[in-house]
Amino acid sequence: MVVLAAAPSPAPMKAESIAVAQGIPLYFLLKILADLRAAQLVTSRRGQAGGYALARPADEVAVADIIRAVEGPLADVHGTSPELLKFAPPATPLRDVWIATRAALRDVLEVTTLADIVAGQLPASVTRELARPGAERRRPSP
Repeated sequence: MVVLAAAPSPAPMKAESIAVAQGIPLYFLLKILADLRAAQLVTSRRGQAGGYALARPADEVAVADIIRAVEGPLADVHGTSPELLKFAPPATPLRDVWIATRAALRDVLEVTTLADIVAGQLPASVTRELARPGAERRRPSP
């Protein structure tokens, strides 16, 4: 999607060109493009001048839209919405952890658009998160 958004021309791009540019196997990319087309995030055209193009302007496509189209809900747990999770004590608070995780993902992914990425200008709320102490070093404990 970023390659399409960054293209100098709005003309459709061949899947083969995108695959080569990003080092993605063509078959894998075609499956992703099919999901994006079904979600009406890209359009496709057959023929010599055919290929794939964004279905709407890059500033109207949030990263969250793309992830949902390809992967499904942002923070489900084995296909279950966080609100529907039930954990036995002492793990009961895990439900709230998953709800908070989804909210944090939304705070970044729903405000960041393809245009932001192409311009290299992430939203202020995202750059504030990057500026938090240890943002780059945070890793889950083993």
